[in-house]
Amino acid sequence: MSKVSAKRQVTLPIDYCETLGIQPGDEVEIFIYDGHLTLVKKTSGNAYGLLRNVKPKFDISDEESRQSAIT
Repeated sequence: MSKVSAKRQVTLPIDYCETLGIQPGDEVEIFIYDGHLTLVKKTSGNAYGLLRNVKPKFDISDEESRQSAIT
């Protein structure tokens, strides 16, 4: 079981890192949803072109956009 240090840091178990291919120095993204943290290894190029055909909506705020994605 991991513990949170005084600096609010958590050590990831090595077997989890090996399973996900996480190495020292890798970047990760952390999301919070419904009281849970989700950690995802960031990899270069995975989302390339993903939003190429999405047109921006200028009549909606960033906060409204984030809330509509959650509900």
